[in-house]
Amino acid sequence: MNVLEDAAGAMAPDQDWGVDLFRPEDAQGVADLFLSVYGKGYPIKTYLDPGKLREENAAGRLISSVARTPRGDIVGHNALFVSAPCRRVYESGAGVVHAAYRGGKGIFMQLCAHGLAVGYHSFGVEGVYGESVCNHVFSQKMTAGLGCETLAVEVDLMPAAAYDREKSASGRVSSLLDFITLRPKPHRVHIPGDYEAELSFIYAGMDDNREVLISAENPPAGAATEIKPQVYDFARVARLSVPAAGDDFEESFQREEKAVLERGVTVIQVWLNLSEPWSGSAVKVLRERGYFLGGVLPRWFDADGLLLQKLAAPPNWEGMQVHFERAKKIVEFVKADWERAAAGR
Repeated sequence: MNVLEDAAGAMAPDQDWGVDLFRPEDAQGVADLFLSVYGKGYPIKTYLDPGKLREENAAGRLISSVARTPRGDIVGHNALFVSAPCRRVYESGAGVVHAAYRGGKGIFMQLCAHGLAVGYHSFGVEGVYGESVCNHVFSQKMTAGLGCETLAVEVDLMPAAAYDREKSASGRVSSLLDFITLRPKPHRVHIPGDYEAELSFIYAGMDDNREVLISAENPPAGAATEIKPQVYDFARVARLSVPAAGDDFEESFQREEKAVLERGVTVIQVWLNLSEPWSGSAVKVLRERGYFLGGVLPRWFDADGLLLQKLAAPPNWEGMQVHFERAKKIVEFVKADWERAAAGR
């Protein structure tokens, strides 16, 4: 029996620990940590597979920070990985701390801070974002402590079943998208006039500069639409990335939306490219189809993106816990636009 475990097999508390970059010998400990907290049902199987953990970290597709005891036991993990179209913008996620090491020890904060530092200095990361869940406010406070700002809201992103082991959600769980810029890139964006007030508020709180113009053009004749779908069956979520919205956008989008709905999704997110002066025309199409505001996605396509979303059922607004006033204001914008969309249907 490991001397750091008690007779029941639980990790002994109050051991020394430090945060460092993942090493190949950490892989089994990381997998065991995820199993101890989430069980075998954790949807991203990489974190349950020591071989995949070594492979992804060695390739740089995953940048894992770990909290490690002197004997090599892993008591915390967080990672940076690419999930946005821009390969220089990373998501911070897959954060987990052993049950015996929670409660004010600061492990999660140090893991996330380590990821920002090592991502910036060693991996060329230019921006980082995280999904701060709204079934509690802990992660919201943590990201604020790191200097992140809320810029978007993902409504009903995850099913309650994802939190069954800890019984922390009674319905689908929304997330705030919190961003921090590591390397500035000021540029021009074209926002739809329908959301001028809301997006002006959001941009005023960003930690990088933008020249904000109102989208007033139509797509050039013959410009082709590009849509890249991703479906997450376990969450019943689809994401439709739109790097280019041409004059065939309505027809192209209708086809892609139909395809993902046939797979049983209940949440659809759309990412629009705000570098296009005609982004407002795509927003008009989506609003007519029942989509509502999510917020701004900095550097999503290297230029900023705009998140719109649509749900199959009324959102779990009552289950949302939002701590900071700025985030509450953005949630108000989002809820008001959902009400507009629901009334239209």
